[in-house]
Amino acid sequence: MTSLDEEKLFAARLYAVRCRPYLATALFALHVVESQQVPTMAVDRHWRCYVSPLFVDRTPVEELAGIWVHEVSHLLRDHHGRGDRFAVQHELTGPGERLRMNIAADCEINDDVFGDGLVCPEGAVLPSSLRLHSGQLMEDYLRQFRLGPHTNAFTWLDCGSGADGLERGWDLGPDGAHGLSTQERDAVRFRVAQGLIGRGDVPQGWQRWAEEAFHPPQPWRELLGAAVRSAVSSAGVSEDYTYGRPSRRSLPGVVLPSLRRRPPRVVIIVDTSGSVSDTELGSALLEIAAIARAVGGRRDLVSVVSCDAAARVTHPLCRAEGIPLVGGGGTDLRAGFAQALRTSPRPDVVVALTDGQTPWPEARPPCRTVVGLFPRPRLSGEDDPDYVPDAPPAWARVVAIG
Repeated sequence: MTSLDEEKLFAARLYAVRCRPYLATALFALHVVESQQVPTMAVDRHWRCYVSPLFVDRTPVEELAGIWVHEVSHLLRDHHGRGDRFAVQHELTGPGERLRMNIAADCEINDDVFGDGLVCPEGAVLPSSLRLHSGQLMEDYLRQFRLGPHTNAFTWLDCGSGADGLERGWDLGPDGAHGLSTQERDAVRFRVAQGLIGRGDVPQGWQRWAEEAFHPPQPWRELLGAAVRSAVSSAGVSEDYTYGRPSRRSLPGVVLPSLRRRPPRVVIIVDTSGSVSDTELGSALLEIAAIARAVGGRRDLVSVVSCDAAARVTHPLCRAEGIPLVGGGGTDLRAGFAQALRTSPRPDVVVALTDGQTPWPEARPPCRTVVGLFPRPRLSGEDDPDYVPDAPPAWARVVAIG
């Protein structure tokens, strides 16, 4: 039985980083698991990379480097999550359909992942292999082909559950060692996306992912962004008087005050109580980034408070994934609202991201309020099964998330 040549495998990863430096964070986030069951290399949704020692032994370093980039691309582009959603939407079941998803995902990746130092492995799936146009997404390809004679050459393909969402026998699962949490996975994607935006030397597929695919157009995000924009543009918000240089049409010798619009300040309260899952905290990071874009991208004007039964320190938004969302106890967002309103200057808008299992302030805050509500099939307290919290107050604009 061949043992894993880690020196060769990690040398290939370094070669991949040299060829694709903007993917370095993701490549080093993968944890290697030696497996005799894996045909080549495969990933799961928890960012483990399963590696066949025999495959590493017979594959050149330059080709291994390309496969490193290929596998991590499945995870960055969320092919497992997208595959699950596509399967539910189109009522697709069975390993055959998951193989088709793996082929379609490979078509999305392989049309621009190789070249510039990365060798394309023999037998790799390309859109041209299926007589399809390049530059499309996995979902586009899935609508254009079925399994048949033209896909028989790819039946060996298995990039793991990280490529199509179907768990394999070798997967260590969510409770296995060295898996990344939802928050950690989102943090990796954030950093890679931020490093890609604005670069002129990356393939179009990666640019599209960084700008659009990483933040897919979800209905609740559009509603939340619209609610925030509506709040900050309302009459009386972000307006003040100025005695700056008057217009040339002003009265001679008279300086009249005029209204000016200053950028709005937003404080986001994130519910970090025990009833909020890691997945929802990961979603909160996405919403924080979306809110920052909704107010013009001025991250210096957006602050975040993590709150369970007590409010933590208010953090200015530098990078969304760097915000420490700590907590885990009971829920009382009244402390979060009090902390938000103590910030100086006072916020124009307060956004609360919560599951709603909390008491609310009795008095209306002196600023606009938007509540992003994580859905719950049944509302109950953490300790009291008969507890039913109050609904969000009428003075808050409520948007259901998810």
